[in-house]
Amino acid sequence: MNENANMRPEPILSVRDLNITFTSEGRVTHAVRNVSFDLGREKLGIVGESGSGKSQTGRALMRLSPPSARVTAERMRYGSVDLLGASERQMMRIRGNEIAMILQDPKYSLNPLMKVGRQIAEAYRLHHRSGKSEAREKALAMLENVHIRDPQRVYDLLPHEVSGGMGQRIMIAMMLIAEPKVIIADEPTSALDVTVRRQVLSVLQELVDRAGASLIFISHDLNLVADFCERVLVMYRGRVLEDLPAAELGQARHPYTRGLLDSLPRLDQPCQELAVPVRDPAWLDAPAA
Repeated sequence: MNENANMRPEPILSVRDLNITFTSEGRVTHAVRNVSFDLGREKLGIVGESGSGKSQTGRALMRLSPPSARVTAERMRYGSVDLLGASERQMMRIRGNEIAMILQDPKYSLNPLMKVGRQIAEAYRLHHRSGKSEAREKALAMLENVHIRDPQRVYDLLPHEVSGGMGQRIMIAMMLIAEPKVIIADEPTSALDVTVRRQVLSVLQELVDRAGASLIFISHDLNLVADFCERVLVMYRGRVLEDLPAAELGQARHPYTRGLLDSLPRLDQPCQELAVPVRDPAWLDAPAA
């Protein structure tokens, strides 16, 4: 047996044969099919088209799938905790404190009637025994950590009074104030323009590095994931078709991944018409690349 295999650290998160189905009017939709992966101390990207099962996979890890979903897995463990078998009380302790999820659009995630600073402070108090004064100070410090100017002023703003980029930073501050060990970021920059996107990613990178946390970064943007992550899972219709280092994404072997890459516009290779990815139903049964 390979000695290096024996020395490999235990994964923080381990998933085997995760399946998610939805039944509506007698019709079964298989949203996630036999997904397996391990997450170490790394930034893991999950990419694919809309409907490929990326977000459903992330939500299943938090046990936040809708009631209509049937979630099964041979294994879905966080450390020694069986996430599928854990009680709701256990999951309440894990959510936010151990595993946190940054959602796509702060407009739909922040309470529109509550000042943003108070929402961050409440997230801190949910996971720590503290008074209002300490929670306020922690929230102000977190606003400063996500590079928001004049945190005292921003603390007292309502969600509709902040820009999209600032709202996303506030969401990051709220999700990371409890210092979780695993962060799931579900399309955290898709609603932002390119300049603000880079700024938000820089903030996220800084906080992940500071906390020594692991990151699952869900996106449809292959170039972004290749630059930001260390490893990539490529999903198609609920399946993982390819698992490869992010630095080698440009040399991907699977025809679906190649199709996604070829469909991206390139400044160094202008063309009249972008390629359209070809899809083969046989990929649902073929082994992953």
